[in-house]
Amino acid sequence: MKDRFNRITWTEVLPSMLLLIVLMATTTLAFPDGAPADTCVKKRANQPNHGTARSQPAETNPFEVVADSQTYHPGQQISVVVYPHSGHGQVFRGFFLQARDANSNEWIGEWVQSENTKTIPECSAITHADKKDKLGAKLIWKAPQNKRGNVYFTGTVLQQYGTFWSDIVNKVQAEPQY
Repeated sequence: MKDRFNRITWTEVLPSMLLLIVLMATTTLAFPDGAPADTCVKKRANQPNHGTARSQPAETNPFEVVADSQTYHPGQQISVVVYPHSGHGQVFRGFFLQARDANSNEWIGEWVQSENTKTIPECSAITHADKKDKLGAKLIWKAPQNKRGNVYFTGTVLQQYGTFWSDIVNKVQAEPQY
């Protein structure tokens, strides 16, 4: 056995080492625990930086982002849900949503962190905190204490690493449900 170990050549070990390096690199490049804070200000803002993958055409988007209001008053909480269009039953792995003032387009308010979410207060954003399949997500946004106005929610829903839809803008429905 000792002689066999001493005779192992690089050609026998190299393929296994290369596979291990590729697996480690893939793990570090992905963000299974949500988007990083710099997603807000990258060249392709609010979109994942997943190599050469680009957003799918809007007309193929199987998911909806629905808020229960587009107007807010100081401290108001607005419910925002992400779910598949009725009848599609598709799951998604991640999301990145940002709240913006409808008049100035500035980041506004804050998200209430809930189970399996991560907030990014620097730019009024919220993202997933795990890579598990999701049938839907119910999120709560909190308006600033000193302002009233109109808000919209925009961002990305990710079905898989290379399949996502960006620049989604919410719809408004009295009581969004999924």
